[in-house]
Amino acid sequence: MRIEPAAAVVGHIGVPGDKSISHRGVLIGAVCEGEIRIEGFGRSGDTESTVHAMRALGADVEDDVDVLSVGGLGLRGLQEPAEPIDCGNAGTLLKLLMGLLSGQEGEFVLSGDESLRGRPVEDLAEALRAMGARIETSDGKPPVRIEGAELRAAEHRLERASAQTKSALLLAGMQAGGGRTVVHEPYFTRDHTETMLRAAGAPVRRSGRSVSISQVESLRLDTVQVPGDISSAAPFLAASTLVPGSGLSIHGVGVNPFRAGLLDVLVRMGARISIFDRRRAGGEAVADLESRSAALIATTVRKAEVPRMIDELPLFALAGGMARGESLVRGAAQLREKETDRIETVTNVLRSLGVRITASEDGFRVRGVPTRPKGGGAVSSGGDHRIAMLAAVAGLASREGVELQDPESVAVSFPGFFDLLESVIQR
Repeated sequence: MRIEPAAAVVGHIGVPGDKSISHRGVLIGAVCEGEIRIEGFGRSGDTESTVHAMRALGADVEDDVDVLSVGGLGLRGLQEPAEPIDCGNAGTLLKLLMGLLSGQEGEFVLSGDESLRGRPVEDLAEALRAMGARIETSDGKPPVRIEGAELRAAEHRLERASAQTKSALLLAGMQAGGGRTVVHEPYFTRDHTETMLRAAGAPVRRSGRSVSISQVESLRLDTVQVPGDISSAAPFLAASTLVPGSGLSIHGVGVNPFRAGLLDVLVRMGARISIFDRRRAGGEAVADLESRSAALIATTVRKAEVPRMIDELPLFALAGGMARGESLVRGAAQLREKETDRIETVTNVLRSLGVRITASEDGFRVRGVPTRPKGGGAVSSGGDHRIAMLAAVAGLASREGVELQDPESVAVSFPGFFDLLESVIQR
């Protein structure tokens, strides 16, 4: 796919429902009592994997465009599947199921595609074993075998900030007897699981960077309202900031403070992003965003900021490449454990397009030039949806465009990305 330079990015759009909340709506809805309606469901390869997984575990999931109905089976009603559960490329699904299934009756095997089977999960498995879980990994990676067990509450101190690990431990903790399960985070991470469990009646408490939960008898949710995904909005925010003459409005976007790190960092760099009509839906913060082109100044993303923008760091690297000065990312070693080694992939892709970027063990350094990068190269995402979207934005912002060799990888999180992008491009 050839992506030509844009003269401007202009228009009004909405983006698909938040993938993280969509995952959790189906997973938690399946162990609630009664029927749950999920409005604004974010349809993607990853969330479809979650729907298929919960059907394999016995849940009745009915699909009507962007609305799903989930027939809850009760807290301990998930059923042993006939075959291994295929999590596809969805790391969130894999890890949350590790926590949720550890306290269920039966035996379960969790696997996925080649990329997912290469990601480390032993740290989470070890934490779950401390609660009494019977769980085995394959040399620290999927496939994961779980034999349901009686869980006991435990206290966990995470060495690395991870919303997926925290969420898995809370899902196990709500099934564990003997007190409260407590998770201490080194830095704040997205809190969608706590928000949804609290809405369903679970006794979730937060104190600073510690979250706890005790055993529950039942959960009940009526409706889950899913806002637009800030990670899906991010490429459009970056494009409208970097391409001169742009002005773009994005409506109904989730602006959870533990997810909106890119907004804060871009504004710190001089981006002209305005937030309007702040409101709440299903306990989540929602707003409309307006972004206009702006000249940027370099900045440093600190380790404490990384969890709030982990999926958007590739786009930050591009923004840094077009900012005045030197930008730096530290404390992002977990980028090496994504669909690709995103530190190396981002560095290779952007360097091939003329951006002066150097990788480090836990991030990258970018020497910015406040002009359009040359572009002109052919790049591969390596099957990583975030890298494919990065390449598309880089093509729009470059002087010579980009040839993206594998655009289909965006379907993992945003199947309609290129159509929506084309609708706001002026040439």
